[in-house]
Amino acid sequence: MIEMKWLYEIILIIYGFSLVGYFIDFIHNNRKANRIAFWLLSMVWIIQTLLFFYEVVVERSFPVSTMVDSLLMYSWVLITFSMVINRLFPVRFIVLFINVFGFFVLLFYIAASAANRFPGEAIQFVHEILIAHITLAIISYGFFTIAFLFSIMYLIQYRFLKKKKGLKWMWKLGDLGVLDSYSFKAVSIGVPLLLIAIIFGFVWAYVSTSVFYWLDLKTIGSMVVLIVYIGYLILRIITGYEGKSLATYNIVAFLLLLINFLLFSSLSNFHF
Repeated sequence: MIEMKWLYEIILIIYGFSLVGYFIDFIHNNRKANRIAFWLLSMVWIIQTLLFFYEVVVERSFPVSTMVDSLLMYSWVLITFSMVINRLFPVRFIVLFINVFGFFVLLFYIAASAANRFPGEAIQFVHEILIAHITLAIISYGFFTIAFLFSIMYLIQYRFLKKKKGLKWMWKLGDLGVLDSYSFKAVSIGVPLLLIAIIFGFVWAYVSTSVFYWLDLKTIGSMVVLIVYIGYLILRIITGYEGKSLATYNIVAFLLLLINFLLFSSLSNFHF
């Protein structure tokens, strides 16, 4: 039924925003983002709990009869554990990791059971997964582009300060610390969006009738881009890198993104 399809789409949207919130909290130690992510996840938990009771009470079927059906309960258990850990233990990484995996499990369940849940809309739903994959990837590219531009501005400003030239233009570029911070924040948003996009892509490839190539250049390139930008965050947070070296790293990362988007797309077996 169409209403069920909309309900699942709402769940995925809310869960996706929750993931972004948990990621921002993990990177920036932002308690406000953590609270928002928790309450969004609570909404997902409530909806899933209602769906669980619907299966048991109305459909008279405990959702563990098949591997696909058991994924609903598995996802519910993961979300429950995540909420408990988030409230009782200050371990942000495990909460983020559990929810990334839980989102994948829930998305896989919805996509794999679409033919049974809403048979008339199953093909359209699979197509919408592809649309979500492409849209989120492009949005993440937008944030990476913004981070790249801030890094370019940082290096120009750094050169002006070092050589004491163009001082009258420096105020237009901004403070070095501000440029570095904005670049960091843009990457912090782009990484979870790209991660969610890749999850959508993998699930779509599995449930669709299209031939999926694990060794496809675009697939490998997207994974490499994600790893490179995660490396940026690791350098910034764990090793304490910042300033010129990190701005240079960010520019190189963006060039890799362009190669993946422009070159690898044309050489891909199924990407445009």
